Amino acid sequence: MHTGKLLFAQLMEHLPPMVFERCVARYGGHHQVKSFSCGDQFLCMAFAQLTFRESLRDIEACLRSQAEKLYHLGIRGQVSRNTLANANATRDWRIYADFARLYRLHQAGSFFVTRAKKNMDAQRRYSHPVDRSTGVIFDQTLVLQGYQSSKDYPETFRGVRYKAPETGKRLLFITNNTALPALQICALYKARWQVELFFRWIKQHLRIKSFFGTSENAVKSQIWIAVSVYVLVAIVKKRLNLTRSLYEILQILSLNLFEKTPLDAALALTVSPHEHPSDGNQLILFN
Repeated sequence: MHTGKLLFAQLMEHLPPMVFERCVARYGGHHQVKSFSCGDQFLCMAFAQLTFRESLRDIEACLRSQAEKLYHLGIRGQVSRNTLANANATRDWRIYADFARLYRLHQAGSFFVTRAKKNMDAQRRYSHPVDRSTGVIFDQTLVLQGYQSSKDYPETFRGVRYKAPETGKRLLFITNNTALPALQICALYKARWQVELFFRWIKQHLRIKSFFGTSENAVKSQIWIAVSVYVLVAIVKKRLNLTRSLYEILQILSLNLFEKTPLDAALALTVSPHEHPSDGNQLILFN
Protein backbone atom coordinates (compact mmCIF):
# COMPACT_ATOMS: atom_id res chain seq x y z
CA MET A 1 0.00 0.00 0.00
CA HIS A 2 2.78 2.41 0.96
CA THR A 3 5.49 1.04 -1.36
CA GLY A 4 7.57 3.96 -2.65
CA LYS A 5 5.80 6.59 -0.52
CA LEU A 6 7.86 8.77 1.79
CA LEU A 7 6.89 8.87 5.44
CA PHE A 8 5.95 12.56 5.14
CA ALA A 9 3.58 11.78 2.25
CA GLN A 10 1.99 8.94 4.22
CA LEU A 11 1.42 11.27 7.16
CA MET A 12 -0.17 13.95 4.95
CA GLU A 13 -2.58 11.36 3.52
CA HIS A 14 -4.42 11.65 6.84
CA LEU A 15 -5.19 15.29 5.97
CA PRO A 16 -8.46 15.27 3.96
CA PRO A 17 -7.69 17.30 0.80
CA MET A 18 -11.32 18.25 0.19
CA VAL A 19 -11.68 19.62 3.73
CA PHE A 20 -8.44 21.57 3.29
CA GLU A 21 -9.60 23.07 -0.01
CA ARG A 22 -12.95 24.05 1.49
CA CYS A 23 -11.12 25.94 4.23
CA VAL A 24 -8.92 27.66 1.65
CA ALA A 25 -11.97 28.65 -0.40
CA ARG A 26 -13.84 29.90 2.67
CA TYR A 27 -11.08 32.39 3.53
CA GLY A 28 -10.00 33.25 -0.01
CA GLY A 29 -6.57 31.68 0.41
CA HIS A 30 -5.89 31.45 -3.33
CA HIS A 31 -6.51 35.17 -3.91
CA GLN A 32 -3.65 36.59 -6.04
CA VAL A 33 -1.75 33.29 -5.83
CA LYS A 34 0.33 32.76 -8.99
CA SER A 35 2.24 29.51 -8.53
CA PHE A 36 2.89 28.66 -4.88
CA SER A 37 -0.47 27.34 -3.63
CA CYS A 38 -1.86 27.23 -0.11
CA GLY A 39 -1.34 23.47 -0.20
CA ASP A 40 2.34 23.91 -1.04
CA GLN A 41 2.74 26.46 1.73
CA PHE A 42 1.06 24.17 4.25
CA LEU A 43 3.31 21.25 3.29
CA CYS A 44 6.48 23.36 3.52
CA MET A 45 5.49 24.77 6.90
CA ALA A 46 4.43 21.32 8.14
CA PHE A 47 7.83 19.99 7.06
CA ALA A 48 9.52 22.84 8.95
CA GLN A 49 7.45 22.07 12.05
CA LEU A 50 8.32 18.38 12.00
CA THR A 51 12.04 18.84 11.33
CA PHE A 52 12.91 21.80 13.58
CA ARG A 53 13.59 24.30 10.78
CA GLU A 54 14.20 27.75 12.28
CA SER A 55 14.14 30.08 9.25
CA LEU A 56 12.96 30.37 5.66
CA ARG A 57 16.58 29.97 4.54
CA ASP A 58 16.76 26.74 6.55
CA ILE A 59 13.55 25.38 4.99
CA GLU A 60 14.69 26.28 1.46
CA ALA A 61 18.15 24.73 1.89
CA CYS A 62 16.79 21.51 3.33
CA LEU A 63 14.07 21.05 0.70
CA ARG A 64 16.41 21.92 -2.16
CA SER A 65 18.83 19.28 -0.95
CA GLN A 66 15.99 16.81 -1.49
CA ALA A 67 14.75 18.41 -4.72
CA GLU A 68 14.12 15.09 -6.49
CA LYS A 69 11.79 14.06 -3.68
CA LEU A 70 9.62 17.20 -3.53
CA TYR A 71 7.01 15.77 -5.87
CA HIS A 72 6.70 12.71 -3.67
CA LEU A 73 6.32 14.96 -0.64
CA GLY A 74 3.29 16.47 -2.34
CA ILE A 75 4.90 19.87 -3.04
CA ARG A 76 4.19 20.97 -6.62
CA GLY A 77 5.34 24.61 -6.58
CA GLN A 78 8.86 26.07 -6.76
CA VAL A 79 10.21 26.35 -3.21
CA SER A 80 12.24 29.45 -2.35
CA ARG A 81 12.50 31.96 0.46
CA ASN A 82 10.65 34.48 -1.71
CA THR A 83 7.65 32.21 -2.34
CA LEU A 84 7.48 31.28 1.35
CA ALA A 85 7.79 34.90 2.47
CA ASN A 86 5.34 36.28 -0.08
CA ALA A 87 2.77 33.69 0.93
CA ASN A 88 2.90 35.26 4.39
CA ALA A 89 3.11 38.97 3.52
CA THR A 90 0.15 41.14 4.50
CA ARG A 91 -0.45 43.51 7.43
CA ASP A 92 2.13 44.37 10.08
CA TRP A 93 1.69 42.49 13.34
CA ARG A 94 1.94 44.70 16.42
CA ILE A 95 1.37 44.47 20.14
CA TYR A 96 -0.38 47.56 21.46
CA ALA A 97 1.53 48.43 24.61
CA ASP A 98 2.16 52.18 24.82
CA PHE A 99 -0.14 55.18 25.22
CA ALA A 100 0.23 56.33 21.62
CA ARG A 101 -1.05 53.00 20.36
CA LEU A 102 -3.73 52.84 23.03
CA TYR A 103 -4.93 56.24 21.88
CA ARG A 104 -5.11 55.03 18.28
CA LEU A 105 -7.31 52.17 19.49
CA HIS A 106 -9.46 54.69 21.37
CA GLN A 107 -9.83 56.91 18.29
CA ALA A 108 -10.75 53.89 16.18
CA GLY A 109 -13.71 53.21 18.46
CA SER A 110 -12.22 50.15 20.18
CA PHE A 111 -11.80 49.72 23.89
CA PHE A 112 -8.82 48.38 25.80
CA VAL A 113 -8.11 47.03 29.27
CA THR A 114 -4.51 46.81 30.39
CA ARG A 115 -2.42 47.10 33.50
CA ALA A 116 -0.77 50.40 34.34
CA LYS A 117 2.97 50.65 34.84
CA LYS A 118 4.16 51.50 38.32
CA ASN A 119 5.72 54.76 37.17
CA MET A 120 2.61 56.02 35.36
CA ASP A 121 2.22 59.75 36.09
CA ALA A 122 -1.52 60.45 36.17
CA GLN A 123 -3.82 62.83 38.06
CA ARG A 124 -7.30 62.03 39.35
CA ARG A 125 -10.12 64.09 37.83
CA TYR A 126 -13.13 62.31 39.33
CA SER A 127 -13.84 59.47 41.74
CA HIS A 128 -16.78 57.13 41.26
CA PRO A 129 -18.57 55.12 43.97
CA VAL A 130 -17.41 51.50 44.43
CA ASP A 131 -18.32 48.48 46.53
CA ARG A 132 -15.09 47.77 48.37
CA SER A 133 -16.35 44.36 49.50
CA THR A 134 -15.84 43.17 45.90
CA GLY A 135 -12.13 43.94 46.05
CA VAL A 136 -12.40 47.17 44.04
CA ILE A 137 -10.54 49.91 45.94
CA PHE A 138 -11.31 52.81 43.65
CA ASP A 139 -12.75 53.67 40.24
CA GLN A 140 -11.41 56.99 38.95
CA THR A 141 -11.22 59.17 35.88
CA LEU A 142 -7.56 59.95 35.22
CA VAL A 143 -5.49 62.15 32.95
CA LEU A 144 -1.79 61.73 32.18
CA GLN A 145 0.68 64.31 33.52
CA GLY A 146 3.94 63.30 31.85
CA TYR A 147 5.14 65.59 29.05
CA GLN A 148 5.33 62.91 26.33
CA SER A 149 2.60 60.59 27.62
CA SER A 150 0.07 63.45 27.85
CA LYS A 151 0.75 64.18 24.17
CA ASP A 152 0.41 60.52 23.27
CA TYR A 153 -2.91 60.18 25.11
CA PRO A 154 -4.38 63.67 25.63
CA GLU A 155 -7.85 62.57 26.79
CA THR A 156 -9.06 61.20 30.12
CA PHE A 157 -9.33 57.48 30.76
CA ARG A 158 -10.46 55.22 33.56
CA GLY A 159 -8.37 53.70 36.35
CA VAL A 160 -9.62 50.83 38.51
CA ARG A 161 -7.59 49.74 41.54
CA TYR A 162 -8.28 46.15 42.63
CA LYS A 163 -7.02 43.97 45.47
CA ALA A 164 -6.66 40.34 44.39
CA PRO A 165 -8.19 38.12 47.10
CA GLU A 166 -5.83 35.22 46.35
CA THR A 167 -2.59 37.16 46.79
CA GLY A 168 -3.58 40.45 48.42
CA LYS A 169 -1.74 42.22 45.62
CA ARG A 170 -3.08 45.62 44.53
CA LEU A 171 -3.38 46.07 40.79
CA LEU A 172 -4.22 49.17 38.75
CA PHE A 173 -6.09 48.58 35.51
CA ILE A 174 -6.60 51.32 32.93
CA THR A 175 -9.27 51.39 30.25
CA ASN A 176 -11.22 53.73 28.01
CA ASN A 177 -14.44 51.81 28.67
CA THR A 178 -16.70 53.83 30.95
CA ALA A 179 -19.83 51.69 30.60
CA LEU A 180 -18.83 48.38 32.18
CA PRO A 181 -18.88 47.90 35.98
CA ALA A 182 -15.49 48.22 37.67
CA LEU A 183 -15.44 44.57 38.72
CA GLN A 184 -16.06 43.46 35.14
CA ILE A 185 -13.08 45.51 33.97
CA CYS A 186 -10.95 43.52 36.43
CA ALA A 187 -12.47 40.26 35.18
CA LEU A 188 -11.67 41.15 31.58
CA TYR A 189 -8.02 41.60 32.42
CA LYS A 190 -7.99 38.32 34.32
CA ALA A 191 -9.44 36.57 31.27
CA ARG A 192 -6.28 37.42 29.37
CA TRP A 193 -4.63 34.56 31.28
CA GLN A 194 -6.44 32.20 28.95
CA VAL A 195 -4.33 33.73 26.19
CA GLU A 196 -1.21 33.30 28.36
CA LEU A 197 -2.09 29.63 28.90
CA PHE A 198 -2.49 29.17 25.14
CA PHE A 199 0.98 30.56 24.46
CA ARG A 200 2.40 28.43 27.28
CA TRP A 201 0.88 25.38 25.59
CA ILE A 202 2.47 26.50 22.32
CA LYS A 203 5.90 26.72 23.96
CA GLN A 204 5.52 23.28 25.55
CA HIS A 205 4.08 21.38 22.60
CA LEU A 206 4.91 23.13 19.33
CA ARG A 207 8.25 23.72 17.69
CA ILE A 208 8.20 27.46 17.20
CA LYS A 209 11.56 28.94 18.08
CA SER A 210 11.20 32.03 15.91
CA PHE A 211 8.70 33.49 13.48
CA PHE A 212 9.47 33.25 9.76
CA GLY A 213 7.56 36.48 9.08
CA THR A 214 6.44 39.49 11.11
CA SER A 215 3.10 40.27 9.46
CA GLU A 216 -0.13 39.34 11.22
CA ASN A 217 -0.89 36.77 8.53
CA ALA A 218 2.59 35.23 8.73
CA VAL A 219 2.41 34.82 12.52
CA LYS A 220 -1.11 33.38 12.43
CA SER A 221 -0.24 31.04 9.56
CA GLN A 222 2.82 29.67 11.32
CA ILE A 223 1.01 29.13 14.63
CA TRP A 224 -2.09 27.53 13.15
CA ILE A 225 -0.15 25.29 10.78
CA ALA A 226 1.93 24.16 13.77
CA VAL A 227 -1.28 23.46 15.71
CA SER A 228 -2.72 21.62 12.69
CA VAL A 229 0.37 19.42 12.39
CA TYR A 230 0.23 18.60 16.09
CA VAL A 231 -3.47 17.66 15.80
CA LEU A 232 -2.76 15.64 12.64
CA VAL A 233 -0.14 13.59 14.50
CA ALA A 234 -2.64 13.09 17.34
CA ILE A 235 -5.21 11.81 14.79
CA VAL A 236 -2.65 9.38 13.35
CA LYS A 237 -1.79 8.18 16.86
CA LYS A 238 -5.47 7.37 17.49
CA ARG A 239 -6.11 5.81 14.07
CA LEU A 240 -3.09 3.50 14.35
CA ASN A 241 -3.81 2.71 18.03
CA LEU A 242 -0.31 3.77 19.04
CA THR A 243 0.69 3.63 22.69
CA ARG A 244 3.61 6.00 22.26
CA SER A 245 3.33 9.58 23.49
CA LEU A 246 2.93 12.38 20.95
CA TYR A 247 6.39 13.59 21.96
CA GLU A 248 7.93 10.22 21.01
CA ILE A 249 6.01 10.10 17.73
CA LEU A 250 7.24 13.58 16.81
CA GLN A 251 10.80 12.46 17.60
CA ILE A 252 10.52 9.52 15.23
CA LEU A 253 8.94 11.58 12.45
CA SER A 254 11.59 14.29 12.69
CA LEU A 255 14.30 11.71 11.97
CA ASN A 256 12.59 9.63 9.29
CA LEU A 257 10.47 11.86 7.04
CA PHE A 258 12.42 10.89 3.90
CA GLU A 259 12.24 7.16 4.61
CA LYS A 260 9.86 4.88 2.69
CA THR A 261 8.99 2.70 5.66
CA PRO A 262 5.26 2.11 6.25
CA LEU A 263 4.02 4.67 8.75
CA ASP A 264 2.91 2.18 11.41
CA ALA A 265 6.22 0.32 11.20
CA ALA A 266 8.23 3.55 11.37
CA LEU A 267 6.43 4.68 14.50
CA ALA A 268 7.40 1.39 16.16
CA LEU A 269 11.09 2.34 15.89
CA THR A 270 13.13 3.08 18.98
CA VAL A 271 14.83 6.48 18.98
CA SER A 272 17.85 7.27 21.09
CA PRO A 273 17.35 10.42 23.20
CA HIS A 274 20.82 11.54 22.08
CA GLU A 275 19.59 11.84 18.47
CA HIS A 276 17.12 14.56 19.40
CA PRO A 277 17.93 18.27 19.93
CA SER A 278 18.68 18.81 23.61
CA ASP A 279 16.16 21.59 24.07
CA GLY A 280 13.24 19.37 23.00
CA ASN A 281 9.92 21.14 22.78
CA GLN A 282 10.83 23.84 25.27
CA LEU A 283 11.47 26.48 22.65
CA ILE A 284 11.33 30.25 22.93
CA LEU A 285 8.29 31.77 21.24
CA PHE A 286 9.29 35.39 21.83
CA ASN A 287 12.74 36.86 22.42
